[in-house]
Amino acid sequence: MFIPTTKKECDNLGWDQLDIILISGDTYIDTPYSGIAIIGQILLDRGYKVGIISQPDINSDNDITRLGEPKLYWGIGAGLVDSMVANYTATKKFRKKDDFTPGGINNRRPDRAIMVYTNLVRRYFKNTVPIVIGGIEASLRRVVHYDFWSNKIRKSILFDSKADILVYGMAEKTIVQLTKAIEKDKKEIMTNNALADIQGICYISKEPRAGYIELPTFEECKNDKLKFINMFHLFYHNNEPMTSKGLYQLHDSRYLIQNPPQDYMKEEEIDKVYDLKYERDVHPYYKKQGEVKALQTIQFSVTTHHGCYGECNFCAISVHQGRTIRSRSQKSIVNEIDNFKKHKNFKGIINDVGGATANMYGFECGRKLKKGVCADISCTSMTVCPVLKPDHSEQLELLSKIRKMPHIKKAFVNSGIRYDLINEDKKYGQQYLKTLVDHHISGQMKVAPEHTEDKILRLMGKPDKKTLLKFKSDFDNLNKKSGKKQFLTYYLIAAHPGSNMQDMQSLKEFTNKELKLNPEQVQVFIPTPSTYSTLMYYTELDPWTRKPVFVEKDPIKKQKQKDIVTAKNLATNRYNKYHK
Repeated sequence: MFIPTTKKECDNLGWDQLDIILISGDTYIDTPYSGIAIIGQILLDRGYKVGIISQPDINSDNDITRLGEPKLYWGIGAGLVDSMVANYTATKKFRKKDDFTPGGINNRRPDRAIMVYTNLVRRYFKNTVPIVIGGIEASLRRVVHYDFWSNKIRKSILFDSKADILVYGMAEKTIVQLTKAIEKDKKEIMTNNALADIQGICYISKEPRAGYIELPTFEECKNDKLKFINMFHLFYHNNEPMTSKGLYQLHDSRYLIQNPPQDYMKEEEIDKVYDLKYERDVHPYYKKQGEVKALQTIQFSVTTHHGCYGECNFCAISVHQGRTIRSRSQKSIVNEIDNFKKHKNFKGIINDVGGATANMYGFECGRKLKKGVCADISCTSMTVCPVLKPDHSEQLELLSKIRKMPHIKKAFVNSGIRYDLINEDKKYGQQYLKTLVDHHISGQMKVAPEHTEDKILRLMGKPDKKTLLKFKSDFDNLNKKSGKKQFLTYYLIAAHPGSNMQDMQSLKEFTNKELKLNPEQVQVFIPTPSTYSTLMYYTELDPWTRKPVFVEKDPIKKQKQKDIVTAKNLATNRYNKYHK
């Protein structure tokens, strides 16, 4: 069933008062791709009375009061994307469109949505029940962080929003533990003792926590870039359950306390989350307000696993989802797809079968599973760690099962693909790539080399260009043998820390001569909270060597870096013009 969004729905269920009200910066789409839907359905399954208010009007009480006040707590999230990223481009221009808003016009999501929604609740509900914040905006802003849009170091969003508790990471297990604790003793929940044993949360305390790691203070981070770098290293390396400790950080006269990360869900626990009954549609209350474009992408897509060990330095997935892969069972995935045939809108096409990186499904490093992530070695960067041993056999088996289902016409793999993992899998890599070429792409396959110059690739944590060329050769040969006219498209980044005009010129020449194309998928780097690339952008230092790194901060010159690559020729004249 849909989670109620109106008083009438609650009345029809015989609910006088809700236990929990969830607020989101996205419209309510009831699919397992929506964090607010997942959390709501998990709590509903546990017997709690849950309601959702999406994109509330922030200038009146029309939306925020329509479900009344919850008995246990408010749960607030900005949506699937940080609200500042959703609202602004890399050059800080306001985005006019929003795929998660009915009608597609970006007019319902406020800047710094979590802060705004928390204040909205407190404006109309004085002395209310606890306010719990979560989702990616809260998760990535949970400690002192650099904010690109204000160009300053900001406090934890827990302080800035004046919320009570922050839930970080994926939160499926954490939210159940927290809800039980609040239900047990709502009056005492805000004492340190009540919160001390709940993994995956942050809260504010007058005292530091014994046995936890002390992070440099807010004032130290604001005034000393080297201390900010030290802080980020400590923060980043305490995100994995098996190897991490709790953290604390002084903000003025009070402390942010971050309890250790929540234990990862086991296969059967992940399966249970995706086995819940989702409507796979926009809630009727919001659907009548206009088309939600995002539905086209996520309605019939399938998540196969959580986490990503790619550790691209510009990406925050490793901080939010973790660096250890947790895969669903093939049975659970097949059952989910089997249920698609019951949906009136399903036409036999699965838009995506994957996760943050599709071909990490079904295998992990044996050493990591026993001892936790390595402190000083990445699974993948410019090379793949020899201990990892990529193995695509389970994903091959899964895709074969999906293809054999009678109601499936086509199942695409549109999630990110790590081509270095395919190259390194000597047993199944080529078979996997051939399977994608023959069955699971439509005309083009998207890969993300991001750049071609070694010094930039090292700062990005991406494979070298030889790895890309090897993959391209294999892809082209397989297409030729199959008689298919399919091609690769490449995601590229301009103005990443370390990149100058000459580097973009070299990238342009490489793509023209070696890749035989004129790039179109080029984006200007956006410094988002809690990534190493953002750390480089702010400090203008390599965080590992402390040596200076060139960072382009002029918006016009950032755009010119992009223009060099997207120009219809080698752009030599244009490049020279930019340097006059």
